[in-house]
Amino acid sequence: MTDFASWMRAQGARTEAALDAALPTTDTIPHTLHEAMRYAVLGGGKRVRPLLVHAAGEVTGAAPEACDAAACAVEMIHAYSLVHDDMPCMDDDDLRRGRPTVHKAYDDATALLVGDALQTQAFLVLTRAQMLGAEARMTLVAELAIASGSVGMAGGQAIDLQNVGLAMSRDALEGMHRMKTGALLRASVRMGALCGNIDTAGLTALDRYAAATGLAFQVVDDILDVTADTATLGKTAGKDAANDKPTYVSLMGLDAARELAEQLRTTAHEALEGFGPRAGRLAALADLIVLRQN
Repeated sequence: MTDFASWMRAQGARTEAALDAALPTTDTIPHTLHEAMRYAVLGGGKRVRPLLVHAAGEVTGAAPEACDAAACAVEMIHAYSLVHDDMPCMDDDDLRRGRPTVHKAYDDATALLVGDALQTQAFLVLTRAQMLGAEARMTLVAELAIASGSVGMAGGQAIDLQNVGLAMSRDALEGMHRMKTGALLRASVRMGALCGNIDTAGLTALDRYAAATGLAFQVVDDILDVTADTATLGKTAGKDAANDKPTYVSLMGLDAARELAEQLRTTAHEALEGFGPRAGRLAALADLIVLRQN
């Protein structure tokens, strides 16, 4: 087994190539829309969701080509969500991944259409994944639709916007983030696993891992928003506090939030114990998510 850093680099390059092939080319009409779609997706980001797809696929013996389709689909959904989140009607941000957001590099109308088009492109990628059977493709489409829709990512964003300036209980905050951030991370793990062979008990264990890891990702995001600078994050630091948004740091304090992230990392590792060495990449990704600095 290659070391984790080498594996991440290899999977990052693999995902970049797969996304490049799965997106419309810039010489396809309408040229500007396709250029902006590629601007939003290619050449940046940590690719955490594709890494989770491929790591979960290793647990279940999934074909890497099948995981490529799932990885591209979740990353396109993630990219579309960032494009829309950054718009003036949402979080109104000018910087993403260290460069101008799509509505700044192009305009608001183009950014709106980029998000719309990336969402539909994600599902198109899944339906074209011929290395998977029709039933498997339908299952993956359903997983992604639930995770990205009104009871998942989009619903979590709606709750977030409704609670700006308001106090939230820890349970309510956790529920919001399990939808807004956690749902797509959970789907990444489930989709990668479902590209291979796994029984109900195994999928339940991976669900526990994904739930803990997904929530940890958001807790660490909240921590970094107050501890890291804009250059390190590649997006505007201190944005949550400036917008008076409820976060784990504002609710619990910085030290307690850090402790919670560590507890969630432990929970994630415990969920993987039954898989043995096959789950080594997933365990390392839980560490990466909690210990990251950007």
